[in-house]
Amino acid sequence: MAFARRYLPSIASLLALEAVDRLGTASAAAAELALTQGAISRQLQVLEDQLGLPLLVRDRQRLRLTPAAQDYVREVRRALGLLSSASLTLRANPTGGSLNLAILPAFGMHWLAPRLADFAQRHPEVTVNLSTRLRPFDFAATGFDAAIHYGRQDWPGVEYLKLMDEDIVAVAAPALLPHPLTRPEQALSLPLLQLESRTGDWGRWLAHHGVPGQRPGGMLFDQFATMTQGAVHGLGIALLPLFLIGRELADGRLVPVFGGPVKALGSYYLVWPKDRPARAPLASFRRWAEIEDQTAPVKRDHEVP
Repeated sequence: MAFARRYLPSIASLLALEAVDRLGTASAAAAELALTQGAISRQLQVLEDQLGLPLLVRDRQRLRLTPAAQDYVREVRRALGLLSSASLTLRANPTGGSLNLAILPAFGMHWLAPRLADFAQRHPEVTVNLSTRLRPFDFAATGFDAAIHYGRQDWPGVEYLKLMDEDIVAVAAPALLPHPLTRPEQALSLPLLQLESRTGDWGRWLAHHGVPGQRPGGMLFDQFATMTQGAVHGLGIALLPLFLIGRELADGRLVPVFGGPVKALGSYYLVWPKDRPARAPLASFRRWAEIEDQTAPVKRDHEVP
């Protein structure tokens, strides 16, 4: 890739501009960057001369960026973050490649984490870095190579590899519901727990059991881990993925409410950007994940009959 070198400022100038924007004065920026106030002023002047336009306006005792410079510094801050992340990644694995993977917390803990040791054994040259993201994002604005996605194939600009489908089951603490319901509509008289990103699940569960046209509300959670604990402690009945609650079912901390598992609306996918050349660590992970999906089904501690 060719760069217009005349428009590539020095890191020192960009750091000075970013610090002044964030802190408001050259003296505060100088203190943070361990420079003199004069050095900060010189870096800003060099940057303005290189770009050919003013970037700063003095407002009483503070320095304020022009509207165009405010847009520019947002891009600069993102670029500096990517450079820092790339350097940390290189230091973490100087002899091999790295894979930056965005994961969903529950799936990462219960499906991916138990399997990563096998990947590490097969590919010791790859360092896997994990970070949580709950929703789709723009790959171009991050340093991620791939992500775990739940739902349908509705993430634009990515390729998909299905990892697993999902079964959900209605459960509650035995103290809240000593005996299973005899009719599914009885669930409507009990407190319902639901994930804020899946507020239609109870309506689909009721429709599956012959009670259509319902969209009940309930207490909202942003992650399955906290909703599971809410159900265990008797806050209400919850629709939870079966692969996440095997231990709670086996220990009797949660019991089925009515019926067996119901196929969820979405599936879990590994996704990666279409327009980015495939790096070797990602190619290795994709091959491993495809084999894992075919040969290592999700292990469950307890099956709901």
